[in-house]
Amino acid sequence: MKQSPSRGRRPSPGRTRALLRTTVAAAGLALVGTALAPVTATAAAPKAAPATSAKADGCRKPAPQQPGTSALRTVASGGLSRTYQLHLPANYTPRHDWPVVLAFHGRGNTGVGTEEFSGLSNLPAIVAYPNGVIGTGDGDRQAWQGAPYAAPGVDDVAFTGDLIDELSRTLCVDERRVYATGKSNGAGFTNLLACRMADRIAAVAPVAGAFYPDTGENCRPSRPVPVIDFHGTGDATIPYAGDAERGLPALPDWTAGWADRNDCRSRPRTRVIEPDITITSYSRCDHGADVTHVAVKDGGHTWPGEDSYSGGGYATHTIEAHEVMWPFLRQHRTPRSTVR
Repeated sequence: MKQSPSRGRRPSPGRTRALLRTTVAAAGLALVGTALAPVTATAAAPKAAPATSAKADGCRKPAPQQPGTSALRTVASGGLSRTYQLHLPANYTPRHDWPVVLAFHGRGNTGVGTEEFSGLSNLPAIVAYPNGVIGTGDGDRQAWQGAPYAAPGVDDVAFTGDLIDELSRTLCVDERRVYATGKSNGAGFTNLLACRMADRIAAVAPVAGAFYPDTGENCRPSRPVPVIDFHGTGDATIPYAGDAERGLPALPDWTAGWADRNDCRSRPRTRVIEPDITITSYSRCDHGADVTHVAVKDGGHTWPGEDSYSGGGYATHTIEAHEVMWPFLRQHRTPRSTVR
């Protein structure tokens, strides 16, 4: 866990970088009417009444593991025993509903690997890092539904529903505040979840997304879904300008597609907030489902602010993806009528 630098008359380089990240994130998120608050796993517990949803069975139950730790867990889905890395914030308590972040790894990676580089376990939320099933193609590499190399016959959308049910059964979660993020193939899968599970996923935050055709064709979500997207303009794996041979869209076109789907009524507003960071935002969208795109100039197939290796190419440290996405995600909820 990152510690806040101590105050002094002459800030250390580390403090200077931390202040820069906070300033950049706040400036960018001001475009969508939010502000960056401190993002740490020891932030105060959510100010929410005890859960009353019929599925919030985990409220007031003892935590299945020590708060502040991560552990590998299993859940049955589709006749398979599926695994996920579960992290609880240090001050987790079953007396309040907690938001949930589902973080999907890239092809060939793991939940543990994604936790290591992403910084997501610093969020004041329950974070689950699911593991995919080994797919097709070269090597035994785990993958997610919607990609051409995904495991045939595996329904990862149903698995996601089963995982949310398991988290609700064992932990005190706010089922209206379940968010999905991921990298590369995992980010592409969040698009499929937004299309098919808008009743259970409040907002999505893909990073370096591989948006293959099967992750979004005939996408008709049951409600507008807020989106904040991150992508490097120098990504050689999933090109920013798209790849027609693989059916990958240009990122500005993909973002505009969600703005159209969400009936955003303002023109896109673009602002360069740092030499390597450009934010494009669509606002005045139906039910507040705004769309934001964060472009990293010359950024590679990487996670902004990575804590360890996350992919090839340049990785910016001007911002940290988890710090920027959280103020956007946390303001959104699924409608009360959709909570089962």
